[in-house]
Amino acid sequence: MVVQEYFALNTEARTLMVVQRHRHQSDHECEKLEIPKPRMAATQKLVKDIIDSQIGETASKRRKGAKRSETAAKVALMKLKMHASGDKSLPQTERIYFQVLLPKGSKEKSKPMFFCHRWSIGKVIDVAASLASLKNDNNKLMAKKLRICHSTSGEALPLVDTLEAWITKEDCPLYNGGNIILEYLNDEEQTLKNVDSYLE
Repeated sequence: MVVQEYFALNTEARTLMVVQRHRHQSDHECEKLEIPKPRMAATQKLVKDIIDSQIGETASKRRKGAKRSETAAKVALMKLKMHASGDKSLPQTERIYFQVLLPKGSKEKSKPMFFCHRWSIGKVIDVAASLASLKNDNNKLMAKKLRICHSTSGEALPLVDTLEAWITKEDCPLYNGGNIILEYLNDEEQTLKNVDSYLE
């Protein structure tokens, strides 16, 4: 029995003593002895899995740029919905939310707004200018025109296109909850330079 092997009776001192060769569990050669599994095995496996996933991530990061932008826009969308201004009579299902980066020199740097997905870019500009109290001389021939530009490419969006067309576009789309830039451009300017300066 395990107990008899583990303790020896010292008849002279009338006490039980631990037999030296049974002092540690690992020294036992008992049938019922369960050898403890390494406690760090699960931790080591977890660390290895994390390292492997990070190695895999670096290779696929380049391919996930669009997905990351879309995910970031979804998170931003939740925040925008709380503070966005726009036509309150628009049904929720028709609203498209943007963080509108305002022209350089404006009092505010940006303003959250929502628009109808069926509106033309021209109407979006008119509504955004009104909400941000910006001067809108788009109907004057020689004045600088207020334009909406893509936040990554800097491309000035055509006034006749709809928001829905840009949301569903396959290459370089706008995201519900993403950024758009509102800026004054000359008639011949089709691209906004220094797009990154608006995002700072």
